[in-house]
Amino acid sequence: MLNLTPRYTDNWADKIPEDLSNLAQTAPTLTRLFISRGITSADELTHNFSAMLSADDLLDIDKATHILDTAIDLQRQILIVGDFDCDGATSTALMLRVLTQMGAVVDFVVPDRFKYGYGLTPEIVQLAIDDYQPNLIVTVDNGISSHEGVDKAKAANIDVIITDHHLTTKPTPKADAVVNPNQLGCHFASKSLVGVGVAFYLLGRLAKLRRHAGKTTVQVSQYLDLVALGTIADVGLLDHNNRILVHHGLHAIRQGRCCIGILALLEQAGRDHSKITAQDFGFVLGPRINAAGRMDNMSIGIQCLTTDDPKEAQQLAFELDKLNRTRRHVEGDMREQADAIVAQLAITAPANTDDTPTPASPKSLILYQDDWHQGVIGIVAGRLKESYYLPSIVFAPADPQKTQATDLIKGSARSIAGIHIRDAIEQVAEQHPNLISHFGGHAMAAGLSIERQNFTEFAKAFDQVMQQMDSALFNEQKFTDGQLQPQDFSLAFADMLKQSSIWGNGFAPPIFDGIFTVAEHRILKDKHLKLTLHYPNVQYPINAIWFNYDGSTWDYRAKQVHILFELDINEWNGSQSVQLMVRDLAVIES
Repeated sequence: MLNLTPRYTDNWADKIPEDLSNLAQTAPTLTRLFISRGITSADELTHNFSAMLSADDLLDIDKATHILDTAIDLQRQILIVGDFDCDGATSTALMLRVLTQMGAVVDFVVPDRFKYGYGLTPEIVQLAIDDYQPNLIVTVDNGISSHEGVDKAKAANIDVIITDHHLTTKPTPKADAVVNPNQLGCHFASKSLVGVGVAFYLLGRLAKLRRHAGKTTVQVSQYLDLVALGTIADVGLLDHNNRILVHHGLHAIRQGRCCIGILALLEQAGRDHSKITAQDFGFVLGPRINAAGRMDNMSIGIQCLTTDDPKEAQQLAFELDKLNRTRRHVEGDMREQADAIVAQLAITAPANTDDTPTPASPKSLILYQDDWHQGVIGIVAGRLKESYYLPSIVFAPADPQKTQATDLIKGSARSIAGIHIRDAIEQVAEQHPNLISHFGGHAMAAGLSIERQNFTEFAKAFDQVMQQMDSALFNEQKFTDGQLQPQDFSLAFADMLKQSSIWGNGFAPPIFDGIFTVAEHRILKDKHLKLTLHYPNVQYPINAIWFNYDGSTWDYRAKQVHILFELDINEWNGSQSVQLMVRDLAVIES
């Protein structure tokens, strides 16, 4: 049997709110899902705009709004300084589209990750002065740690508005306005807005101000497709507020009311825009936009999201798809090398003897190679974290042409549940003040720069921090939402799951388990397991597929299996059928 942790308690039915009692009678399994995810009222399931949090509690939002309003009226040059991931691209595109329609003089720049690094650095400010001569700089998805860059801009008599969502424990830079729900002193109820969500709130406030003043404005909600894409691609926590934003953005795309660049990307990927799900933002659209910033320059991604020319959108989507294929190839090579290094580390671990203390098992994976690609280290770190269930940090040269000891190397970190990776890096920085040059990020992902000569010392110091953590955190828990009722193995219920809510980070996609009888099995392409199953009181066979199945777990003689699965709808030749997407399997009887 699989060792699974239920998401629900046995007395979940006693916790059903009165306003969900009707749903509990008609759809008990769906109600159980909601209760186990902390829903205490039907109001938390509504997608009405009226349920969104007010912008009133966003610190500095009115100050930032008035600065932007004045800049538009006086035709001052506004420069958007973006970031090189999908959240940064959607934030930049949103700012450009809305401000342009309001009549602003606006341009953008995205730092080349290989040349300037992340954020509003002094070098980027100098580039802005030389090439754009801005009167106002607005950062999106960055800037909360850019003290030096802000100071340089202010010294050049440039106003600065920072819009960001990254965590900080330090005072904010001395910008003219800082809008970030995670900054010190901000009482906005949701700390889960991503960069494009913060930009949306600011622009919505600006539109309201200009509407009341009778000035040229725009309905900002028409661009919720960008907000939804950036929120999911940046793995934003799907609290109620974010679920509302993503719901409306997803609905707009399904109806074709979205940027034509998004439609072109979906067409390039062979996806029907009318049937996409929130997961497609993370697995189809996000990687193609991100590929621009990882392999080339994010300007291509931003242009794809801002063009209104169908032919140009198709060409840009093709370029992004090509960059994404290159990214996958580079990632595959790096992943193979990383796995080989991890294997070698295990082989060369000190042998235990009577007179040698037993070394503590490593509780982190920290790797570096001179020829690794900086644009892909975050993905590789994520893959390592998933495979070995350890916090993982992968480094690459900041400048591929230089690999001297004092040259910077940049790392991308990914964490496991219960370990706040940014805070862990900060702990190392406090204990070893000269070890880390720069760092920032979230609970689950972070970035940092160190000197190449400090790599070994940093790896040791970080693992020492991990050794102090509760050992139970390093044992991966596999959760289940329990068993399905016989009537739940239906197209109607599978469709209900897709339509009933926005599932993702913080509002986990439903996953179930059950014991099935094996009727047939096939191996597809030597790596996928296709099963035909029977379930008690279900009168028809159920299809299941296990992509990249674990050969050590499967037994071709299996008669009965315990499966952890997601319920899906398979479409083939115009017909639909229920299909189980296997996530884990244990043979009970052969």
